[in-house]
Amino acid sequence: MSEFVLEMKDVYKAFPGVIALNHVKLQLKPGTVHALMGENGAGKSTLMKCMFGIYTMDEGEIFIDGEKVEIHNPMDALNKGIAMVHQELQPIPARTIGENIYLGRYPLKNYGPIKVVDHDKLYSDAAAVLKEVRMDFDPKMKLGELSISQMQSVEIAKAVSANCRVLILDEPTSSLTQNEVEALFTIVNDLKQRGVAIVYISHKMDEILRISDEVTIMRDGQYIGTWDAKQLTTDFIITKMVGRELTNLYPPRENVPGDVEFEVEDFTSINPKSFRHCSFNVRKGEILGVAGLVGAQRTELMEGIFGIRSKVSGTVRLRGQEMKINQPKDAIDNGVAMLTEDRRGSGILGVLSVADNISIASLNQYLEHGFLLNNKKIEELVQENIRQMNTKTPSSKTPIASLSGGNQQKVLIGRWLANNPDVLILDEPTRGIDVGAKYEIYCIIADLAKQGKSIIMISSEMAELIGMSDRIMVMCDGRITGFIDGKDATQENIMELATQFES
Repeated sequence: MSEFVLEMKDVYKAFPGVIALNHVKLQLKPGTVHALMGENGAGKSTLMKCMFGIYTMDEGEIFIDGEKVEIHNPMDALNKGIAMVHQELQPIPARTIGENIYLGRYPLKNYGPIKVVDHDKLYSDAAAVLKEVRMDFDPKMKLGELSISQMQSVEIAKAVSANCRVLILDEPTSSLTQNEVEALFTIVNDLKQRGVAIVYISHKMDEILRISDEVTIMRDGQYIGTWDAKQLTTDFIITKMVGRELTNLYPPRENVPGDVEFEVEDFTSINPKSFRHCSFNVRKGEILGVAGLVGAQRTELMEGIFGIRSKVSGTVRLRGQEMKINQPKDAIDNGVAMLTEDRRGSGILGVLSVADNISIASLNQYLEHGFLLNNKKIEELVQENIRQMNTKTPSSKTPIASLSGGNQQKVLIGRWLANNPDVLILDEPTRGIDVGAKYEIYCIIADLAKQGKSIIMISSEMAELIGMSDRIMVMCDGRITGFIDGKDATQENIMELATQFES
């Protein structure tokens, strides 16, 4: 009997123009949390997709309990006891929680000569598994009524319902509050006690060092090594991940904020539970950080300013001139850009190429005779963006869906830079991105501010806000509760303002 519940040996996988996995191995012991770490593009997700049957390996072997197996598709993986919670969720919002949990494997019963879904059993089983993972949801509730973090919890319940022996968690805490993270860790420890092997992918070093038993590090599609987590430090992990030491996590601040460039006055949502009476300004060349806990309505406020959400009151001015923004096109035409939080849902155009995703917001600039596109100039723009953003892609024609999450994010930032905005709203710009790529994004943001762009940056990472912001605006429950100068900001004074609920 093997000491490993699952083992991957000599895994090789190539895509057109790039070797994604170059003879990689992974060994999982039952009842352990095995962290899988590496920069975006290192091959972590590709390796997991090979394990889960989404991709077919070009070379390599998979063993379960010492026996060689072949995994042909995700259902085959589930039947073999392997479950995966993806970083980019794929919910069906119009169906119930119970239906989402048992999607593709509904319990059936005889109804005369035919079999039909046994809804009573489906919902009783769903209620039991939700209770098992300490989630107080009604299984008959529509999934679309939940928040992103709650949907992620349902995905974990779905994996548990399959009685998995191996559970892959890909960036499971990227959209969770601290309390929800603690709840997740409780579930993970429960699963460990049952002997489940958990593959934990995260860029959050404190989480990795706290919850992991072993750590495997990958770099550029290659296996670097596996270590006992208790022997590791953050500096050691970063050095192994990026192949060099990172002495500074944030670039030096060389921007000099000037006069007020962008003003928002008395912004109030049509939804009474959302943002209300919000007023702030951003100076030319300033990075304004926006802090707040989940539910603070930071994203909703920015979407209202950008014309995505309806408001009952509010004025936006650029250089003193009032702007009429009723839809995103109005904002774009007035020099305002917004990088959305949900990269997959409202960011990338997954069926299109890297070139199409970069150029789509600025095509009007390349029209000739009113209706012909100058494809040569568009390709020059695309190549300059790829170079400027250091985007890892085989070519500009590569489908964006085949890139890593970090490189997709670079493409999206490049899209807005191609439109040369005056004000750039960045909602969680480094979410799900490794430390090396984060530094590159930080340098781009700092350089844009140095060029005189006005930057509004929402982030759930306080260290990021403190490290990057000239000022920090804090929100709580739809209201702006205060501003802190970047030099004076601490986690404590940010949290104090972030928890100032109305009595």
